[in-house]
Amino acid sequence: MNSETPQYEPVSSPQGEPPLRDEIFAFIWETVKIVAISLAIILPIRYFLVQPFFVKGASMESNFQDGDYIFVDELSYDFHNPARGDVIIFRYPLDQTQFFIKRVIGLPGETIQIKNDQVTIYNQTHPEGFVLDEPYLDPGQQTLGDMRMTLDDNEYFVMGDNRLQSSDSRRWGPVNRSLITGRAFVRLWPLNRVEIIPHIMYAMIDGVLTKVADAKL
Repeated sequence: MNSETPQYEPVSSPQGEPPLRDEIFAFIWETVKIVAISLAIILPIRYFLVQPFFVKGASMESNFQDGDYIFVDELSYDFHNPARGDVIIFRYPLDQTQFFIKRVIGLPGETIQIKNDQVTIYNQTHPEGFVLDEPYLDPGQQTLGDMRMTLDDNEYFVMGDNRLQSSDSRRWGPVNRSLITGRAFVRLWPLNRVEIIPHIMYAMIDGVLTKVADAKL
């Protein structure tokens, strides 16, 4: 009696369908490409264009609250200098491992005088000085102090909007241009306060620098 050895035919994928390992490889390759493209987009933005910060403390209330999550524009100041009224992030001059958020009040070369709850600015355009009107301050705020300071060509005088709770240039002096990280340009948290941070624009009226508009970016 003769026995026959069973014959087995190789199993192949249905016509037109790639093997499973090819599908897995294609999936991994697509994932790698997506991650690489995402990093190529995100990393330059993160390290060269914008940087996220959490606001800590009460020095900028009520415009910025403790816990606010903001993005800082790090690029614009490569093309122009900080302007009066800008809200900036900078390294604290006395401890450069810390970052502070304040508003620019005095510009390079100007003389700043604080007296009788008023800020007076002296510069080449207005050597007689003008009183700074500050509508971003809450009612009842006071700018305490009796001082006069002249800024160097690369220095800025900054103060918090919550003047009664702010450690700023009145206490530790001006901020060097090299310490400024960028300008606060958008608030992303809390959700009910998401906004683009407005520019403060001023115009001279009867010797007083007065805000005329908030210009959205």
